[in-house]
Amino acid sequence: EVQLQASGGGLVQDGGFLKLSCAASGFTFNDYRIGWFRQAPGKERERVSCISPNDGSTYYGDFVKGRFTISSDNAKNTVSLQMNSLKPEDTAVYYCAASKDPCGTTWYRRGYWGQGTQVTVSS
Repeated sequence: EVQLQASGGGLVQDGGFLKLSCAASGFTFNDYRIGWFRQAPGKERERVSCISPNDGSTYYGDFVKGRFTISSDNAKNTVSLQMNSLKPEDTAVYYCAASKDPCGTTWYRRGYWGQGTQVTVSS
């Protein structure tokens, strides 16, 4: 059974930081691109960040602008997203996803999704 267990969301103030983690199981970790997309109320889903554990290549949404860092621990089948300098507009539900598609802006659409974790940034 495929599982993507996300953790680490919460409430922080403008300028604060959070670290999201995603524990993956039930599939061959290195065969997938893994990362995060988010959805805020009334808005479209958007890719946040994606990593290819096989070669370490990483991708970020334009809005990230150096604030977030994605990493993978291939021995533990986990992917982490360190989010710094958070802004109120980063408030959304963040979903961990895994797909065999390349890390394009819609990479997550054909793949597995975790349950989502709420990130709220207060002003």
